[in-house]
Amino acid sequence: MKTLHFILGLLIASSPLFSQVINGYAKVNSISSNTLTLTNVSESGNTFEDGDEIIIMQMQDNVIGTNTSNNSSFGNLATIASAGLYEVRTILSHTESSSLPNTITLDTPPENAYNINSHSSIQIITFKALGTPNFTTPSNLTALPWNGNIGGVLAINVAGGIFTLANNLSVNGQGFRGGANDKTQTNGNCEDNVFISTWTTRAFKGEGIYKNTNTLFEAARGKILNGGGGGASHNGGGAGGGNFTSGGNGGIGWGCRNLAPRSCGGLGGVGLNSVISEFRIFMGGGGGAGERNNNWNTSGGNGGGIILIKADQIITTGSCGSISISANGENSLNIGNDGAGGAGGAGSIIIEVNTWTISPTCPITISANGGDGGSVNSSTHGGGGGGGQGVVIYSIVTPTINTTTSTNNGSGGCSNNSSPCNSSADGGSGTDGSGIIDNTSGPLPIKLIDFTAKKINSKSIRTNWQTASEINNDFFTIERSQNGINWKKIGKINGAGNSSALLKYSFIDQTALSGTSYYRLKQTDFNGNFTYSAIRTVQINQLEASQIKIYPNPSNNHIWIEGDSFELEQIKIYNVLGKEITIQTKIVEKSSTKIVIDLSNLIPAMYYIKTKTTINKIIKQ
Repeated sequence: MKTLHFILGLLIASSPLFSQVINGYAKVNSISSNTLTLTNVSESGNTFEDGDEIIIMQMQDNVIGTNTSNNSSFGNLATIASAGLYEVRTILSHTESSSLPNTITLDTPPENAYNINSHSSIQIITFKALGTPNFTTPSNLTALPWNGNIGGVLAINVAGGIFTLANNLSVNGQGFRGGANDKTQTNGNCEDNVFISTWTTRAFKGEGIYKNTNTLFEAARGKILNGGGGGASHNGGGAGGGNFTSGGNGGIGWGCRNLAPRSCGGLGGVGLNSVISEFRIFMGGGGGAGERNNNWNTSGGNGGGIILIKADQIITTGSCGSISISANGENSLNIGNDGAGGAGGAGSIIIEVNTWTISPTCPITISANGGDGGSVNSSTHGGGGGGGQGVVIYSIVTPTINTTTSTNNGSGGCSNNSSPCNSSADGGSGTDGSGIIDNTSGPLPIKLIDFTAKKINSKSIRTNWQTASEINNDFFTIERSQNGINWKKIGKINGAGNSSALLKYSFIDQTALSGTSYYRLKQTDFNGNFTYSAIRTVQINQLEASQIKIYPNPSNNHIWIEGDSFELEQIKIYNVLGKEITIQTKIVEKSSTKIVIDLSNLIPAMYYIKTKTTINKIIKQ
């Protein structure tokens, strides 16, 4: 029923203006081996089901270290820890409470080490395969906005198929939250030396990759990692959030207007380009709020979220006008007289694709641009800082045919909201476009379409599997178990390395076991990382396993008996009267699967050979 609700949701979202959430989200409270304990579950966009893939992502971590003093170093990066790491895993099983999952058991433990503490947050996002195998967007798609625990990520999985973009994908302003517009009025001197404070006297900071739980850190000029700092007394502008590059500082403000370069504007959120890669990405930092002494300051803009796309092909068709994929930071408002808010930093876009075919009548724009800081209508109050640029990472060379990609810094807000602007806050730092990265592949893994194990006969089991795409795939190992716990390697098949084609593989187990056997596939990358398939079972009953071959029959002297070791543990010969014959025969040769018996001392007649569970008639000539 849950799947039906999801499909109906896709069908009814037909309006081109409708933005649909297609992912489920949950906060991870604890990780024990391969079991995750969950809270804050949202299945309004999609559900967590056994056999489905999910993304595990560390959104925030304790990265601030000792940079907590009241100076300009407050909020600097001390250690990146596990912030931004993510990977794909498969749900093996789950439990529910009130129809929502509260624990999920994965097929294998997570590869990354994730941290759970008071300054961290981890979430899981559904990564259900869309289409069979092709998928066309039914409407504009978006993410659940980040709320401090979950959201901010739009994940699309069309691996092995064609992903047709007929609508926009947007997580603009869905990332880390901007500093709130407080209601405190102050009239102070130039507070250029106040970097930490409660909100009661200074403006709120924007949110970043450090989860703040200390009220003393929530306001004033200091950035908080990639979250921009708030304005200080009085009328200081809020700073822009950062991501790949840092956000811009907020405008000087009234209190410091005649004391430049002193400023009561917030400090821009830090740039994280030194730690960003295809394996570690971030949402854009929120902008800091502007400070007020009257009633007209503005809040900071939200950062951009994250878009993850896995597909064999991405195409556009028809005369659509244009399509966009965007993770832009949010602009701050231009309605203030007091300090203006800083803009949100841009988010991150990962596109793992093999073929890119964009129609000239339906061009596409991909952007992770910082927002613009807010402007004010006073020439002596602080405008908001611009947001830093985000990142767009391609697994292929950056496409240019009918495609435009941008990672631009946002502009700082003007202090007098005039044209031309004669005094403005800082824009995001760095060179526009430096956040575009290509020809690299991240942790969106090999797409295994299926894995089966089927009986050929009482001695042979055939395993088959297919891959829709492979990235850095070294080899497959076929493993067998009698109890589903202890596994034995029974075969190895080399992988294709990197491939975008549909590939088929097969391996035959020629020494199948009687009873129930368990089979699984282990896939290993060139760097040694590995994942497991789902487990398959095959049943061979005792009678099937007990079949033996006796030849030649009739025989003059020697007979050969072939069967499994279980059957050949016991060999007896009887005459037609049922009397066991032991003296006249001897075993010439014996192995675990074959016995040769000399019948030359027996008189010509009919006899019976009994193995462990079978009785077979033979003729001695």
